[in-house]
Amino acid sequence: MPTHPFTSVFFFLVLLCVSFLLTVSSAAGRGLLAADSPLTPKASLIRYWNKEIHTNLPKSPLILSKASPLNAIDAAVFTKLAAQNALSTQLPAFCSSAKLFCFPDLAASLEKYDKDTTFAGYSDKNFTNYGSGLAGGFNTFKNYSDNENLPVNSFRRYGRDGTGRDEKFSSYAPNGNVIDQSFNTYGTGATGGTGEFKNYAEQVNVPNLRFTSYSDSSNAKHQSFSSYSGDTNSGDERFSSYGKNGNGVPNIFKGYGENSNVMGSDFSNYGENANGELDNFTSYGFNGNVPQNNFNNYGEQGNVGVSSFDSYRDQSNVGDDSFQSYAKDSNAGKVNFKNYGKSFNEGTDTFKGYGGKAATGQEIGFKIYGVNNTFKEYSKKGVSFAKYTNLTSTPSAEATTMKASGSSVNKWVEPGKFFRESNLKKGTVMPMPDIKDKMPQRSFLPRSITSKLPFSTSNIAQLKQTFHALDNSTMEKIISDALHECERASSPGETKRCVSSGEDMIDFATSVLGRNVAARTTENVNGSKKKILIGSVKGINGGKVTKSVSCHQSLYPYLLYYCHSVPKVRVYEADILDPTSKAKINHGVAICHLDTSSWSPTHGAFAALGSAPGGVEVCHWIFENDLTWTIAD
Repeated sequence: MPTHPFTSVFFFLVLLCVSFLLTVSSAAGRGLLAADSPLTPKASLIRYWNKEIHTNLPKSPLILSKASPLNAIDAAVFTKLAAQNALSTQLPAFCSSAKLFCFPDLAASLEKYDKDTTFAGYSDKNFTNYGSGLAGGFNTFKNYSDNENLPVNSFRRYGRDGTGRDEKFSSYAPNGNVIDQSFNTYGTGATGGTGEFKNYAEQVNVPNLRFTSYSDSSNAKHQSFSSYSGDTNSGDERFSSYGKNGNGVPNIFKGYGENSNVMGSDFSNYGENANGELDNFTSYGFNGNVPQNNFNNYGEQGNVGVSSFDSYRDQSNVGDDSFQSYAKDSNAGKVNFKNYGKSFNEGTDTFKGYGGKAATGQEIGFKIYGVNNTFKEYSKKGVSFAKYTNLTSTPSAEATTMKASGSSVNKWVEPGKFFRESNLKKGTVMPMPDIKDKMPQRSFLPRSITSKLPFSTSNIAQLKQTFHALDNSTMEKIISDALHECERASSPGETKRCVSSGEDMIDFATSVLGRNVAARTTENVNGSKKKILIGSVKGINGGKVTKSVSCHQSLYPYLLYYCHSVPKVRVYEADILDPTSKAKINHGVAICHLDTSSWSPTHGAFAALGSAPGGVEVCHWIFENDLTWTIAD
């Protein structure tokens, strides 16, 4: 009979503890395997700090709070599993014990439930094959996955081949953090009925929403997206093979992605070979910041389709839209763009293969159009530009550009997120942005484990297997994005490293700054999203230009920091007071970048401060759970 891994590790630790107990009193030796044992990863981090950092300043409470909570036995067991590439076999226990960010594995499918059902207060359910082949009736989802930190829901083969059946999603997954929703082969082959998504995924952080093979081959199935993913931050929505081969399928996108920040939408193979497809995009991407929308192979070979874009991406900031192979070879298609991209700040739209050369009876109208647009290989026949922004010439296939007015360009940047160095003076009243940490709570892993886990895009298959990341899943994207960011080349003058343990962070900070260092962070989140009064201000290194190492969290299963040092900065500490009572409510750390010449012209700091790269210095607060290292003084 093979020996259980816990058994061999336990006897090893027992021998170690006996040896240790010979040198300490019985009172001091009690509880050696508990959380405060000298054998834990946290105790090891404290010893490493004492060894590598030559200052008498207190240790950073933030870094110590992020140390691995594993006890000695669990650390040894999971280290051995990592060495055997077997952590995936104990992933739930590993994630729970080590305080990691892992999506729960889906429960068994609810496909056997075949009656009319109202789901209220549900989360993390598997609706695979649910409602397939049913005639009439309804399913309603009300208050589904509300305020969940990591909601994971799968609607695969949902409502397939149904007849006259209604599905309504009302208040679906609002206020979530890193939500993962998958609608695969949803409503395929269905006839009649309605699918309604109302208040879907609003005010969420890093959404990953996938509609794959949605309503394909359906007949007169009505889909409505009302108030879809509004006020979201840094996510992606993909509509792949949506409405393919459908007949008389009306889709309404109303209030889609409004007021969102850095959103991406992909419409691929959308409405392909559809008959009588009716799509209405109303108030789509309104007031967004750096939106990126891709319409690829949209409406190809459709028959008598109508797409209406009314108030599309109006008043958005920068961003890109790509229309490739849009309505190609369609018959009698009609596409209307009304108030498309008007008043945004230097965005880019690319139309390639738009309308197709073989389009028959096609009408494409652009009314009140925006700036920086490129039309390449678009149908010269049947395309009209009414009231185009550039009224001095006739639009053509060549790029047409004009400068944005510049008025109100700072409305996409949160007040106080960026400020001038002159604001850091006693008596200044200024807005403070929301400095609260929006990331899932996680801890470092001990070096003994991270040293045995690959960390490169070339080994992403092993990482996906370890953390149960399915293909095209949110977890796969999270892992891939972090790895690419860590592997990218440094910016001019930047020295960077991604660190996954407190020891790694100490090593990088001391390699740049020496061993007489201090880790600084803003004390708490008081004052967030309010007016604050600046109290006493102290410039680190006497207020002179100094070196620093700033560390910002990256989204990853375990705690990962992107640490970097950039030239020409000044670092300040300031008391933050309530402007009415004058009472101290916080102690903030701010960093001022004096050389911004290599920054992107579209950086939010320039929109907020009304400048350009190299024009002004840019200061910002160190947010909750981020920190900057400086020479101790």
